[in-house]
Amino acid sequence: MKKKVVMLAAGLFLLLPSFGMANGATPDSKQEQKMNVPDDCRHGKHGDMMNKEEWQAKMKAREQQLLQWVDQYTPEKKAEWAKVTQEKNMLHEKWLSPEFAKQREQWKKEKMAEMQNLKKQYDEGKITKEELMKKAHGGKDMAHWKTFHDLKAAVESNNKQQVSQLLNQLLEQHKQHNQMVKEMLNRKTKQE
Repeated sequence: MKKKVVMLAAGLFLLLPSFGMANGATPDSKQEQKMNVPDDCRHGKHGDMMNKEEWQAKMKAREQQLLQWVDQYTPEKKAEWAKVTQEKNMLHEKWLSPEFAKQREQWKKEKMAEMQNLKKQYDEGKITKEELMKKAHGGKDMAHWKTFHDLKAAVESNNKQQVSQLLNQLLEQHKQHNQMVKEMLNRKTKQE
């Protein structure tokens, strides 16, 4: 049971970027609602859930791929991307540091309670699956994942204008995420 809670909490933390990165997109209610995260984002090669090391390796490879595209399609933004990426990694390490362990645990408890409440409402028929997913992600969708996959498709189709636009959009989403994490870290500092 403890492993499940730890894995769920780790998964929720990895979803943290979604809280600050909505771009106004709304889920398609005509289709059966499903998380906007493609299956290849959260599952391994055989459809099983990835462990922490596999996820970290995949995210590191994705980051390197992204920086390669920046270098190729928007070299004028390379320094800005490097700064934002470095800041993201530094903030992530700081959040995971022992200094923030108490705040992380409190955040996990609140998130788990919120998820249980939403699941209960869904089971009772008070909210739809679409509403459950939207509320579970803090009213935001998974815009950064969608943007990344749109970017990947644009690169594959060699649409340089769209690639440039999506890289700029993703850069803004990364900046928003960094700002959100800074605010979370500052709340802890102010509480002391």
